Amino acid sequence: MQSDFFKYQAQTTPHPLAMEISHAKGSYIYDTNNKAYLDFVAGVSACTLGHNHPKVVNAIKAQVDQYLHVMVYGEYIQKPAVELTKLLATHLPDSLQTTYLTNSGTEAIEGALKLAKRATGRSEIISAHKAYHGSTAGALSVMGFETRKQAFRPLIPDVRFINFNAEADLEHITEKTACVILETIQGGAGFITPHEDYLEKVRLRCTEVGALLILDEIQSGIGRTGKLFGFEHYHCVPDILVMGKGLGGGMPIGAFTASKSLMDLLQDHPKLGHITTFGGHPLIAASALATLKEVIESNTMTDTKEKEAIFRRQLVHPLIQEIRGKGLMLALILPSETLTNALILKCQDAGLILFWLLFEPKAARITPPLTISKAEIIKGCDIIIDILNELNHE
Repeated sequence: MQSDFFKYQAQTTPHPLAMEISHAKGSYIYDTNNKAYLDFVAGVSACTLGHNHPKVVNAIKAQVDQYLHVMVYGEYIQKPAVELTKLLATHLPDSLQTTYLTNSGTEAIEGALKLAKRATGRSEIISAHKAYHGSTAGALSVMGFETRKQAFRPLIPDVRFINFNAEADLEHITEKTACVILETIQGGAGFITPHEDYLEKVRLRCTEVGALLILDEIQSGIGRTGKLFGFEHYHCVPDILVMGKGLGGGMPIGAFTASKSLMDLLQDHPKLGHITTFGGHPLIAASALATLKEVIESNTMTDTKEKEAIFRRQLVHPLIQEIRGKGLMLALILPSETLTNALILKCQDAGLILFWLLFEPKAARITPPLTISKAEIIKGCDIIIDILNELNHE
C-alpha cells in the first residue's frame, strides 16, 4: 500500500508522514498495526466532533437510503441543504441570512471574492500579509506569502496587502476597494488573534468607504473558539462570512453567507454568477446539519474555554515560548524550527498527533476535536512535556 501511495497518489510535500490508516473513533486514529494515536489535530480543524461521531454517521447513513446527487446546485429543493442553511441563519446576525454551499473552503473564498466585486463594481481587494485563504487561483492571489505563490504567477490583479493588527494600514482601504478579506484569527501565520478593537476598526473603515468586509472563519468557525464563530468575540459582523472545515463533520464542505440582497446578485446580470455541480450535496449537507445541531445543542462550545485552560495549565515548559490562539485553536511556539519538527515527529512515535502551521515554522498545531475529554487532554500534554524534557537535554 505504501509503495502504491507514493507511486499513484499525488503528494503535496517531498516527505509526507505516510501513516497507513485502519480506522478512527472519538479522539483516536488507528494505524494498520492497530497502534492508537491520540489526535490533537482533528484533520486540521475539520473533525469538530471527533471521528465517527454516532449522530454524524447516522445522519449520513439515513441520507444514503434517500438520495445522493440529483441535480446541480440551486435547482431542486433538497431538505438537508435547506435545513442546514436555515439553521445557520437562525444562529447568525440578521444581516447574514442566505448561504451558498460549496465543496470546500477555498471554493467559498472564490465565491465571496466574486460577490464582493459584483456588489461594488470595484476591482481592488485588500488582504493581509501571511494570510492563507486556500490554494485555487483566486484564493492564492490573496495569500500573503509570496514564497508559496510566486511559481504560479500571474494571478488576479489589483490585490494589495496590509499588516494584520496594524491600525495605521487601514488608510489603504479606500473608495477603490471592493473588499477587505481577513481571517478572524490568522491561521497559517501562527494563530494570531486580533487586537481588542482591531476588527471593529476594520469594520468601521469598510463601512466609511463602501467596501465589503469578508471574514474567513474556515478554521475558527463552528465552535472552535468557544463561540459558534470567532467574530462573535470581537464585536464585528462581516458582510460576507466564509466557513468550511469543521462544518462538515469530517465531510468536504465550504459555504459563504451574506444578506439575501447581496446573495441575490449572483442570480442575474449575469445569470449563473456562481455555479457548482456538487455544492450542497445531500450527503454532505446531512453530515453538516448533524454536526451543527450537536455543536449548538450540546455543551461542546461552553466546555471549550475550560479545555483551553487545561492546555495552558499543563503545557508549561522552558521550551514553550508562547501558546497562541483561542479556544481549541492553539499553537505552541518553540525556540526553533528544528525543535518544532522534532517535537511533532517524536510525538507521533509516542502515539500523539501534532502538526505544523503553514508559515510559522516554530509553531506546533493543537486543534483537537471539540469533544476531546479532559483526561485525554492531560494524557496528550504529558506526552508533549516528556518529549520536551528529552529535547531539552539533548
